[in-house]
Amino acid sequence: MINPHASETLNPLFVCDPQSHSALAFEAQALPSIIVSSATAANAVMLGAGYFNPLTGYMTKADALSVAENMHTTSGLFWPTPVLNLVERAEEVEAGSRIALRDPNVEGNPVLAVMDVEAVESFSDQEMAMMTERVYGTSDPDHPGAATFNNQGKVTLSGPIQVLNFSYFQTDFPDTFRTAVEIRNQIQEHGWQKVVAFQTRNPMHRAHEELCKMAMEAVDADGCVIHMLLGKLKPGDIPAPVRDDSIRKMVELYFPPNSVMITGYGFDMLYAGPREGVLHAVFRQNMGATHFIIGRDHAGVGDYYGAFDAQTIFDQEVPENALEIEIFRADHTAYSKKLNKVVMMRDVQDHTKEDFVLLSGTRVREMLGQGIAPPAEFSRPEVAKVLIDYFQSIN
Repeated sequence: MINPHASETLNPLFVCDPQSHSALAFEAQALPSIIVSSATAANAVMLGAGYFNPLTGYMTKADALSVAENMHTTSGLFWPTPVLNLVERAEEVEAGSRIALRDPNVEGNPVLAVMDVEAVESFSDQEMAMMTERVYGTSDPDHPGAATFNNQGKVTLSGPIQVLNFSYFQTDFPDTFRTAVEIRNQIQEHGWQKVVAFQTRNPMHRAHEELCKMAMEAVDADGCVIHMLLGKLKPGDIPAPVRDDSIRKMVELYFPPNSVMITGYGFDMLYAGPREGVLHAVFRQNMGATHFIIGRDHAGVGDYYGAFDAQTIFDQEVPENALEIEIFRADHTAYSKKLNKVVMMRDVQDHTKEDFVLLSGTRVREMLGQGIAPPAEFSRPEVAKVLIDYFQSIN
């Protein structure tokens, strides 16, 4: 099986021993505590679940700046995005202290993790601007990821953490949320050697379905892990439960039995385009996938990135051998009226735009909101019904 990133064994930070977990939870109630940002909480969940292996906690200021600048920590570990605990102020937190991190996304703000604070440091405006520009490729305050990053504060608390729970993800998505440890175990149970991972924050239409099948065939994969983001999105995106229902319906009806695992992970979308594409590859390697599909405008938003920037970054900025996982580079995929099947546009040079069934996201939403199913060549009718029911419920 493929090794986790930069180590031979996975290092999840969730405290799984019952006695140790109980003792830590008891201790946490007496510790000074802070309610962290949603982004910080999501980082804790990813650390706890093993997706951010081999990190042991939140990065120092020096590591964050180094990662933003050149995708390596000061010790040389390859890592594409800063993993921080940013706060607006921390007058009562000192280096050497032990604090409880409370969850902003669950009623009552339960303790999410316990942190040993090794340093309390501040970023300058110039340093925040540099990190924003390097990670998000823009300083535009309207970029949703850049805005979230800059609205948390400029004080960073660094140090190792021990994670006590997985926020709302395990309770709200019991059939879908899986840790990297659990996915690795499931892959082994299936006996899969080659595994394709597919990232989604949207429902999967016909082109996405066929893309997974194309990738599996191209690399001779034993199975596919559809891995959906379950955390915070930008306003207007379709909620995770609706995406989950539509994807399950598609897999049930249109994939061979036991060829697909439907899973999800607890992270807030960064919308960081190329850098986030690399981060996605890191945690797919940690969960045991050998191949990862990166298509058009992966992890993008608006017009901030080129259509295939999330692919070319692996050629231009990711050092050779930095990751073991292989990238499956996908082109825009659509139904060909000429060939009566879904194809990658790069493979059919004789086609014109009129030869494809193409619908904008805006047009699809309009149709669904009006109770109109998109053409069967674009979206499976059973999937469309799930989405129509949702859009009609909010209209």
